[in-house]
Amino acid sequence: MTRLRKMMLEELERRNYSEATTRCYLRTVEDFSRRFKCSPDGLGPEHIREYQAELFKKRKLSPGTVTQRLAALRFFYIKTLKKTWSIAETPYPKKAFHLPSILSREEVARLNFHGDLTLLAKPKTFAAWLRPLFRKDWVVYSKRPFGGPEHVLRYLGRYTHRVAISNHRLVSFADGKVTFRWRDSAHSNEQKLMTPSLDEFLRRFLLHLLPEGFVRIRNFGFLANRKRAIALPLSFQLLGGAPQTEQEASTAGPSDLWSCPKCGGPMMAVERLTASEIQLRSPPLVTAAA
Repeated sequence: MTRLRKMMLEELERRNYSEATTRCYLRTVEDFSRRFKCSPDGLGPEHIREYQAELFKKRKLSPGTVTQRLAALRFFYIKTLKKTWSIAETPYPKKAFHLPSILSREEVARLNFHGDLTLLAKPKTFAAWLRPLFRKDWVVYSKRPFGGPEHVLRYLGRYTHRVAISNHRLVSFADGKVTFRWRDSAHSNEQKLMTPSLDEFLRRFLLHLLPEGFVRIRNFGFLANRKRAIALPLSFQLLGGAPQTEQEASTAGPSDLWSCPKCGGPMMAVERLTASEIQLRSPPLVTAAA
């Protein structure tokens, strides 16, 4: 192993780069050195620009691959050799944006618009409404799920009403370390134990907490909070039904959630506690029924 390769490898390992990225970066520097038949520490930004042009014109590589090669060379010269030059001298290639296909006049005419959206039934108005959307930098990545939409809903459902780690996975807490069970999907979902420090455990746990202003479930369309009071009755009207009024809901029979698990009779709320009051109170004593 050469001195430069060893220096770059140490820098990559110190920054905890993945094995795939490490191999790609090392191969890129080797290819760059072979291209000019010179040690890479004797080359500079002008050689990188020439190399970048060759990747595009002669080798016909994609912009994403060229960006990866350029990132490897930047890492080698700036992080490994500690050289300073303006990153603007070796700019990343421009990303290729593909506009979505526009609906034809016939397709727009087959769409049904109601209420405030009736004006969009005109093809020219519809096209004018879409035009500002193309100026936004949309970042969307989607692909067909492997297990179907039911699998996606089941996966996302685990994160809506559950915490980051359930109690039965916690094994012990001793000497400032937390031991918990985890499932190794790379080895046939084998159950294993992990014992990180308390600070590391809390850091991982807090990664699952949403920032302020974010919610786990956000309703769109006719269930959106701002339009639900108007849109829901209109939806029932268009479907030929009528929404259940508050009086009808109150006179309806008790649900299973408000039935006593012992006698089956209806339960009623006798007191409501705040979160702070619940934390200050001790759990009630279990007494035998008379």
